[in-house]
Amino acid sequence: MASWLTHLQLLLRRGALLCTAGLLACAGGQGTPLPPPQPAPGADAGVPDAGSPDTADAVHPGPGYPGPVIEGCAVFPLDNAWNQDVSRLPVHPDSERFIEAMGADGELVAAWGQLAEQYGVPITVVRGTQPRVPVEFRYEAHSDPGPYPIPDDVLREADKDPDADHHAIVLDRDRCWAYELYDLRRKADGGWFAQSGALWHLGVNWTRPEGYTSADAAGLPILPGLVRYEETEGELRHAIRITSHATQAGYIAPASHFSATSSSPFAPPMGLRLRLKASVDLSGYAPRMRVLLRALQRYGAIVADNGNSWRIGGTSDPRWSIPELHSLAGIHGSDFEVVQTGPIQR
Repeated sequence: MASWLTHLQLLLRRGALLCTAGLLACAGGQGTPLPPPQPAPGADAGVPDAGSPDTADAVHPGPGYPGPVIEGCAVFPLDNAWNQDVSRLPVHPDSERFIEAMGADGELVAAWGQLAEQYGVPITVVRGTQPRVPVEFRYEAHSDPGPYPIPDDVLREADKDPDADHHAIVLDRDRCWAYELYDLRRKADGGWFAQSGALWHLGVNWTRPEGYTSADAAGLPILPGLVRYEETEGELRHAIRITSHATQAGYIAPASHFSATSSSPFAPPMGLRLRLKASVDLSGYAPRMRVLLRALQRYGAIVADNGNSWRIGGTSDPRWSIPELHSLAGIHGSDFEVVQTGPIQR
């Protein structure tokens, strides 16, 4: 089996930082990969590796696990930034300026619906036996080379909209690996093409090297920030992915990349942590929306991409109530505050 060196080589394979307009932007030089975790028992010493993932890589928690779980896989360790309770963190001194830059009057929007073509980011679940296929990347140096376990019927964000981002997430439920791609498309020869791609083992806190993107502009994983219908049955235990129409040339860890659309020092950096104010009254919302809004009060939202301000990410599901999702428009930008989680890196 491949060792931790395989993963280290995979990270180094990304090459030098590209300085381009749009998806990639100069972010202060090439970063260094984080060291691998200590081995644990398993077929390959338990060290997660993309080159030859096996069931020893998986993290399948038992009943009563206090963190988020999908298809039996823990979604990152409990101390991961996405799973951090930020309800008691101090308010950032420039909170009001950041909120104003995003749009204090803007309405909260659930950017998903009942069908995959309604802009939710779908998750395609596969078994560990799913064949892996090569993917051609536009931003090859910033992408994990794979191969990726993409089935022929893989789901894409807003599949029928030719101008959409077409994010795709493939979850290997047996090994607990998430394979994320930006703008996944079929090539004329039947192969696959994407702008960029990233692999995430859900059992460890690896991050992208500084200055590197992922399938999201911030260099963050997408899956842990999505609202899933089943999570709103009880307690949603993680931060939520959010976008902003204006972002600056900087990022806050664990984000690792920016794609600036504004020169304002108060435009949000990628990785900015927003929190719904504790004073916001949630009593008038439907039970599932209260669960979602309570998560925004406890775990907050992380700016992960450029887009319309106050759009939070989730997965489409036929069980969602569209009127309930639309009711979130009663929450405005002024109902949020920015919390301090670290310095802005440039």
